Amino acid sequence: MESSEIRSRWLRFFESENRQGLTHTVVPSASLIADDPNLLLVNAGMVPFKPFFLGEVTPPYKRATSVQKCVRTLDIDEVGKTTRHASFFQMCGNFSFGDYFKEGAIALAWELLTRPINDGGYGFPEDKLWVTVYLDDDEAADIWHKKIGVPRERIQRRDMADNFWSMGVPGPCGPCSEIYYDRGPTYGVDGGPIADENRYLEIWNLVFMQNERGAGGGKDGYPILGELPAKSIDTGLGLERTAALLQGVENIYEIDTTMKILTRASELSGVKYGSSQKSDVALRVVADHARTSAMLIGDGVTPGNEGRGYVLRRMMRRTIRNMRLLGVNDPIMSELTVAAIGAMGAQYPELISDQKRILSVSESEEESFLQTLKSGTQIFDLASTQLKASKKKVLPGDEVFKLHDTYGFPFDLTLEMAREEGLEVDEDGFRRLMNEQRDRAKADAKAKKSGHTDVSEYKKIADASGATKFIGYTHTSTESKITGLLVDGVSVASAHAGQEIEVILDRTPFYAEGGGQLADGGVITLSTGAIIEIDDVQTPVNGLSVHRGRILSGEANVNSPAQAVIDVERRNAISRAHTATHMVHKAFRELLGETATQAGSENSPGRFRFDFPSTGAVPTSVLNDVESRVNTLLLDNLAVTAEVMSQEAAKKSGAMALFGEKYGDEVRVVSIGDWARELCGGTHVERSGQLGVVKLLSESSIGAGVRRVEALVGIDAYKFLAREHVLLNSLTELMKGSRAEELPERISELLGKMKEIEKELAVVRSAQALGQVDSLLKGAKVIRGTTVITALLPDSIVADDLRKIALDLRNRTAQSAVALISSVDSKPVLIVAVSEKAREQGLKAGALVKIGSTILGGGGGGKDDVAQGGGVDASKSAMALAAIEESITGN
Repeated sequence: MESSEIRSRWLRFFESENRQGLTHTVVPSASLIADDPNLLLVNAGMVPFKPFFLGEVTPPYKRATSVQKCVRTLDIDEVGKTTRHASFFQMCGNFSFGDYFKEGAIALAWELLTRPINDGGYGFPEDKLWVTVYLDDDEAADIWHKKIGVPRERIQRRDMADNFWSMGVPGPCGPCSEIYYDRGPTYGVDGGPIADENRYLEIWNLVFMQNERGAGGGKDGYPILGELPAKSIDTGLGLERTAALLQGVENIYEIDTTMKILTRASELSGVKYGSSQKSDVALRVVADHARTSAMLIGDGVTPGNEGRGYVLRRMMRRTIRNMRLLGVNDPIMSELTVAAIGAMGAQYPELISDQKRILSVSESEEESFLQTLKSGTQIFDLASTQLKASKKKVLPGDEVFKLHDTYGFPFDLTLEMAREEGLEVDEDGFRRLMNEQRDRAKADAKAKKSGHTDVSEYKKIADASGATKFIGYTHTSTESKITGLLVDGVSVASAHAGQEIEVILDRTPFYAEGGGQLADGGVITLSTGAIIEIDDVQTPVNGLSVHRGRILSGEANVNSPAQAVIDVERRNAISRAHTATHMVHKAFRELLGETATQAGSENSPGRFRFDFPSTGAVPTSVLNDVESRVNTLLLDNLAVTAEVMSQEAAKKSGAMALFGEKYGDEVRVVSIGDWARELCGGTHVERSGQLGVVKLLSESSIGAGVRRVEALVGIDAYKFLAREHVLLNSLTELMKGSRAEELPERISELLGKMKEIEKELAVVRSAQALGQVDSLLKGAKVIRGTTVITALLPDSIVADDLRKIALDLRNRTAQSAVALISSVDSKPVLIVAVSEKAREQGLKAGALVKIGSTILGGGGGGKDDVAQGGGVDASKSAMALAAIEESITGN
């Protein structure tokens, strides 16, 4: 049974085909981008339903089912080494929110597992299935035995560490019951799951959420506070593990989907799977990571140096690295990505429709990494040379971390190269720095929403007073009431003038930051006359707007009546920016194609930025066309409208959804005439003409395959254009007799003349340098019978002239070595020349150039008699020459 069929049967069964009469709402897989400050990526099937289980949001259905995409990276180093670990997996789940409980969950699981294949089930033999229950969960044990008919000898009890589940934080928890499949005696010993979990393979976990837990660590280091008023169900069946059993293969790497990618990697490398343990590990890593990368890019993640972008970058670079270990040095990501899309497209058709964009990001990142391998090797060579010169053997952790974090150089490659050079690596220091970086990233993401406040403080206020009603689409001020106050992260009854404060209102016109739009600012005035200035609004808990600011005067108290008024000028400027972003987005897609889909934005007062995938710089002509298209439509004064509808209706209307955004069943669609239509929760102008003018400022790269456009709108754009006009007039005045349109040509002529003068000066400097040959000879040293001349010459001597000087000096003595450096445009150029007799003594120009160029931060090469190199750091020229001389001394 193919993976796509396993998925389809699951959804059909729970939607309408089960015989328990328990229909479920089918919920599409959420994006892998987690809407949770504690998570970078969705790592479990229940993550999208977490707010329902925690009571933060009322679920719109009593029963639901999904097949959720998941990525886990904690054990990424184990991927491929074992056949159990994978970074990407799909979790089939069914959920009950205060509806059916243990009996229903158990009956549903047993029916689907054991129902014959020709009757819509998975067809597992009943006598091959074992179950486990929590130690004292007699209710579940009795259901399994008395209702389902599982013999008591195939029902085993396990403790809290194995059969009790929680989210890791205070809240809902409960015992669980797991279903195992007996693979037979060739896989291990008799005795059930408690004896051997390799033979008895877990395929389904049923979690019975019936308790509330307190604070504490570990799997069993917390108290059970009592029972929940409404009991729920959360189950999970691993699709890939189930596929391995139903397809009769040994492990998850040999199922239909993964094997397609592994086979392609084998074809590209010419290495057969099963030929050796080492190559099998590499092939499994490639198959797993190539698929994970395609899925992440498909959901809008782009390679970067932090957060989920770093996860993706690491996956892709490990893929490329392992293909190199298999002997493939050519670009391969496009081939592997096509294979991954082919493997997963039947389950996720959006991968096929979005293939062009996914391939674009993959190919661009690979191109960047191949350059990284080159530059990283040079940096490693420099560090290695310096270590050996200081007679040390251990590469410091901070150096390794810099290679890894700044340059994206794979840690395992650093380890391998260090071993080849006879060096060790401070692995503990490196891992400490990596952990510190991860902790900072998590803390930053969480702090942005919660301001370092324990989220439970917000939940208490939400539970007591309810969510905040947002009325800012239609109102800029409102009468309200303070339902909560926090100072330094702690709830208080009152606060006084001068204190930094967080305010929760029962209703608010303030827009909370989200969807790329910055928060409103403004003032909250209390009935007592107290004034609170607001400069930020966040939603750390779903539906709760937290207004952050300071008390300017008076005292604030919980339950005080209040008048909330936003800064209308700021709101209007932000709204103009947000509408402009929609218009620029649409114009780019018109000119560059649908791959130019927004991958990030920020809408601030009068200014906005827009990120989108692109393999290279956008031509100036395209930027001009985008700007012209948008400004022309401003003159049309198109109506900007917003309408709430179902997701299905929004899709049919042609509305575009953005990567990484989370949408509910009901969505808000913002339309600009009939031209542009997007799902959006932000604020906008009423007509396009209110934008005034849009001016694109710049276009640049912010990462592999991602470009950023920055722009101004409204009065800010006008002021910029006015300044540009003044500057143009000033230049016209300086260039007497020139019209404005002639300025580029006249300035180009002047620059050309300056370059000619610089060339003439360089010729003079070279002639002067040639005249210094005699003095350079006087400064020569004789080292082990070789006349050695190293010198830093004046700037701007071009490479050809530098070579002439070096050869002249070399030819003055029979056994000589010459190394000369001159900086051209602030970049050092190095020439090394070695005579025939010196070469006979083992000196080689190419080797000496490599030593010097590594220190200069560059590279070079050439023949044994003469070679050229250089770098980017002219300040290290003297150090480079000293290293060359030291190498000759020790040769």
